[in-house]
Amino acid sequence: MSVAFRQYPDPHNQGEFHAGGSLRVVPAREERRAGAAPQQIYVPPGWPTEVLPPGAPDWEISAITWLMDQCPADYRAYPVLRRHPVVLARFAAEFVEGQIRSSRQALATARPSLGEYVEHAVLDQAAEAIQSEGARLVRVRRAVMLVEEVLRGRIFLRKM
Repeated sequence: MSVAFRQYPDPHNQGEFHAGGSLRVVPAREERRAGAAPQQIYVPPGWPTEVLPPGAPDWEISAITWLMDQCPADYRAYPVLRRHPVVLARFAAEFVEGQIRSSRQALATARPSLGEYVEHAVLDQAAEAIQSEGARLVRVRRAVMLVEEVLRGRIFLRKM
């Protein structure tokens, strides 16, 4: 079993973080210090279905593969991103965030920039399509964030 993700503790974390009321995030270093018993593997809502749960055999390989799918195809040409998944996760997060900004900008400018070139019904359909894509990207952003947190050493535990 690979434990490379424990090499990347988050220096900004000052203890427990409670999110969404259903999970507790504990830095790996604190769990070890406290002598806590190993918990069942838990993945929070929003965890990508294509990525194995943290701690499962080859989970990091599934995470790298999925993260690469969220990035431009040219990222696959850089071995450093495969060797350092936490770097890949950070780059994927930035890329997805850029896509979200871009889709919002496209939605905001579609009518003024295209109104004289296409029918109103086409603009409505295009706006609906970009809104759907924006919603998908928000879900991807959460999934990337969760994977990045685990790669930085956080462990998700089911809240009792």
